[in-house]
Amino acid sequence: MNKFAGFGRFAAATVILSGVVLGSAAHAQEASPEQLKAARAAIDAIGATTQFDNILPGLAERLKADLIQDSPNYQDQITAEVDKQALALAPRRADLEKEAAVTYAKAFTVEELNAIAAFYGSPVGQKLLKDGPIASRETVKAADIWAQGISRDLQKSTSTELAKVIKPAPGAGTDPAAPAAKPAAKP
Repeated sequence: MNKFAGFGRFAAATVILSGVVLGSAAHAQEASPEQLKAARAAIDAIGATTQFDNILPGLAERLKADLIQDSPNYQDQITAEVDKQALALAPRRADLEKEAAVTYAKAFTVEELNAIAAFYGSPVGQKLLKDGPIASRETVKAADIWAQGISRDLQKSTSTELAKVIKPAPGAGTDPAAPAAKPAAKP
């Protein structure tokens, strides 16, 4: 369920960022402090950077595994040192937040950012982030089933109508369900 919640935040961020591609009017070169503040509120509301929370812990775990594989007798020392170094790097997570805020501030006006924050900060917005991916997945399943039925019905109705117009070529009119003629016996 947590994967779907993360996907919902990602989907929401993608939808919002697609507005930029489709021609948002707010293409400022430099973001004002007011825009950055509104952008941070919008980012927090949609959880735009939450999906990146596990990057540093994941990298640390991978590094531990690699180093322990090379030097299994030093597992405790490796674990302690990698954890220490990862904690030292943790404050750099704020750099990502700043970059995200600048990106959003350049893409949206203060009013748009405030509207995004207001909606996604509301109970309905939070529900959309939580349950939207599940609803989207189920809609895709329904569309697949619907498409299969439409395809079947289109093929059937088209074949029926074309059979009235298109006549089999002479000699090709054998019934495919009829048993094939046996070849003549060799003398």
